[in-house]
Amino acid sequence: MGMELKQSLRMSQSLVMTPQLQQAIKLLQLSRMELLEQVTAEIEQNPLLEQPDETVEGDSADKAPGEASLEADTREQPAEFEAPVPEKAQEVTPEKGPEEIDWDQYLNSYQFNEPTTASNKGNVDLEDLPSFEANMVKKEDLVDHLHEQLAGVRLNDAELRIAELIIGNLDDDGYLTLTDVEGDPLIRLANEADVDMRVAEKVLRRVQQLDPKGCAARDLEECLLVQLQALHEPGAALLGLMLKKHLKLLESKNYPAIAKDLKLPLDEVVQASKLLARLDPKPGRNFSGDDAQYITPDVYVYKMGDEFTVVLNDDGLSKLRISGAYLQALKGGRLPAGQTKEFVQEKLRSAHWLLRSIHQRQRTIHKVTESIVKFQRDFLEKGIAHLKPLILRDVAEDIGMHESTVSRVTTAKYVHTPQGIFELKYFFNSSIARTGGDDIASEAVKNHIKQIVGQEDPKNPYSDQKIVELLKAQGIEIARRTVAKYREVLGVLPSSKRKRYV
Repeated sequence: MGMELKQSLRMSQSLVMTPQLQQAIKLLQLSRMELLEQVTAEIEQNPLLEQPDETVEGDSADKAPGEASLEADTREQPAEFEAPVPEKAQEVTPEKGPEEIDWDQYLNSYQFNEPTTASNKGNVDLEDLPSFEANMVKKEDLVDHLHEQLAGVRLNDAELRIAELIIGNLDDDGYLTLTDVEGDPLIRLANEADVDMRVAEKVLRRVQQLDPKGCAARDLEECLLVQLQALHEPGAALLGLMLKKHLKLLESKNYPAIAKDLKLPLDEVVQASKLLARLDPKPGRNFSGDDAQYITPDVYVYKMGDEFTVVLNDDGLSKLRISGAYLQALKGGRLPAGQTKEFVQEKLRSAHWLLRSIHQRQRTIHKVTESIVKFQRDFLEKGIAHLKPLILRDVAEDIGMHESTVSRVTTAKYVHTPQGIFELKYFFNSSIARTGGDDIASEAVKNHIKQIVGQEDPKNPYSDQKIVELLKAQGIEIARRTVAKYREVLGVLPSSKRKRYV
């Protein structure tokens, strides 16, 4: 049977994510510091981008004619992007390259009047922004830091119970200690969690591998050995042997005695001991204490009369612009030596898209924050006890965006409010049923538990069941197991370990 060859014409469209859309999505999920680093890198690579000295007064008035900036480019606002929105691929044929820019139309399309940005509807004087000291926040707690990582570890209910007990019983240096227990504290925790000791040991090793490595060790030797296992260096095996057999001699730097006992050359022992400098005997100490951190908020929320207004922090971004000197040179057809029209056209297109992507990012942050303010007005006025349940879908539907966009824009972005500085993600909470009223946010319930424990008699602390009853009296009905879970998340020990005898 012969094969028949046929020729047919078929039209199809391919769906692609354009580089411009990828850039917009990438910029949206960056933290403020990461965004500023990205902008700095772009300025170094693209001669058409510049960021004038911010100390210059009235900068917009000093712009060269035809100079375009992020601040001024408000003529055309792009539609809110969703992730991902496919576009039809641009066809490029050998006979015709990508469509060239009509220079006169392109360069004249910018409007250079001083904009009235949507980021400051309340006309708040930027000099009235909170001071540097007002942006101080407490260092992240070790328990919170470990719990965030634990959420990404696949554990069953029994394993999760023992993991939370382990994390809830770490001291300031990150060690697993129980003051009223002699011997291995894991035995007591395994009994309390009602899990087999082999399961407890397995989970302990998982927790010890979280960042910072070595936390949840029961003594110095275990702490250092856990960290040493992650070092794939010559001498690591020898140092491990030295830690197990001669920890005291290592502490006193008695290397000759170690070399003699192990029957090894002294220089080999000394060389292996140098790896100790890369191990931390107190892995939790960077999370302890009340040292202040400084956070530069992405957005501010102010109370103006009876209303709240949202003000974007455009510092370091709003003055980013396309070089006026280059635009004048392009209009006059006088390009700098060694730079082709195609090179400058590509750099101009890249700069223009960066400005639009940053502008779009800022507008999206503003829009999402305005929606959060609408939902969480009671919290902004009265505090954490009035934080309402909120999910990403609520805000997404309110502003007509996709949940994934809201998720990106609320990650690693901070807002300064009358109640303090918070990550935008903080305002999203699951709900707890309340008798005879609206649901209450889980974060608010944790705060209630914290207050109840803070007001108890240290000689007669409340049991979890008693906390359940006290919450019920406040109209909050949750199970005893939920109280235990929230208590452990807060780093609050069980009542038997909170009891003081003097």
